Amino acid sequence: MSKIVKLIGKSKKYSANVAKIKEALKNSSSLSALEAAQVLFNLDQPNFKNGASVELHFRLAINSTKSDQLVRSSVVLPHGTGKEVKIAAFVTDENVELAKKLGAYKAGNDDLIEEIKKSGKVDFDVAIAQPDLMKKLPQIARILGVAGVMPNPKTGTVGVNVEDMIKTILAGKIDYKNDKTGNIHFVVGKINKSFTPEKIAENVEAAIDSVLKAKPEVIKKKYVLSVHLTTTMSPSIQITQ
Repeated sequence: MSKIVKLIGKSKKYSANVAKIKEALKNSSSLSALEAAQVLFNLDQPNFKNGASVELHFRLAINSTKSDQLVRSSVVLPHGTGKEVKIAAFVTDENVELAKKLGAYKAGNDDLIEEIKKSGKVDFDVAIAQPDLMKKLPQIARILGVAGVMPNPKTGTVGVNVEDMIKTILAGKIDYKNDKTGNIHFVVGKINKSFTPEKIAENVEAAIDSVLKAKPEVIKKKYVLSVHLTTTMSPSIQITQ
């Protein structure tokens, strides 16, 4: 590797990581998902308890102000995200204990709604609901909406089969939607012993396939402008499409 040049305003660690990525990209502007994951695993990572998160970023050619160009869907990552997912289940009385047994962080109906209404806080990652409970959620819709966890049939978080919804989410299902800038980003793993570059690559490929399938019908031009893989506090690497 050539001599590492410390970048202005950046740490020696970050500068060294930039140099490693430049070396990997010396013959191309992008890498395959596996090659990019291998490079990231060799970077100097922050000393986080469960390892740095691996994030996938999409730049899309959509107009986020137009409703017919919004992108919202879900994907089941083959190897999960490496993050413990806290699920809140809005279910009927007979399914409360079942939801908790299956791994829901919280489960209830009127009591759970009242708890969130009083606190105004969301301390979970995903919310699911049975259809009968959806008519009661408008009173906390703003709270759930701001946190991005409002149950939605389009993302598979509204349904009669509580067991299927919870098991699918815990198996690695994540919901995603474009932000105000028309981009999408989410975690596809971590840099720790539970993951390998191969597992990260398989998650990336599943995610890319899902986002491509979620292309709005009105978009006729190139839809995904670029895809980048990065870790917490590291430079990113463009993925070959």
